[in-house]
Amino acid sequence: MPGTESHPSPSREVETTLGVEATRGVVSTSRAPKAIGPYSQGIKAGDFLFTAGQAGVDPASGRLVEGGITAQTRQALENIRAILEAAGSSLRSVVKCGVFLADLADFQAMNSVYAEFFPADKGPPARTTVQAAKLPMGALVEIDAVALLA
Repeated sequence: MPGTESHPSPSREVETTLGVEATRGVVSTSRAPKAIGPYSQGIKAGDFLFTAGQAGVDPASGRLVEGGITAQTRQALENIRAILEAAGSSLRSVVKCGVFLADLADFQAMNSVYAEFFPADKGPPARTTVQAAKLPMGALVEIDAVALLA
């Protein structure tokens, strides 16, 4: 495409389109589950960090945590926190979350745990919550986030 230059490197690309420069970099941490497919745990793009969807998977075992929707929601959010921190960001910098539930009947239980991480009085991020037909590994919940970088 005219006006577009790409300068790839192993962990960072700089792309210029119409005179605007944006950086792109991969974020990876052992404190969150390894990707189970061709995707990254997180991507820095300009001033934003985009996390991959995180289920309630224990990074050490690679298995879903026991304890139902409450435990899986907590672990998913801990995984997101780990990715954010690896990128130099934090839960306070999250501007948008997507929540995917295997069963919308679990909304209240998920929401209670979610509120521990994003309290209503602290200006929680925008959020979309939907029921998904099926989630990877038989998970009950998957959450992704978009955050500002410091």
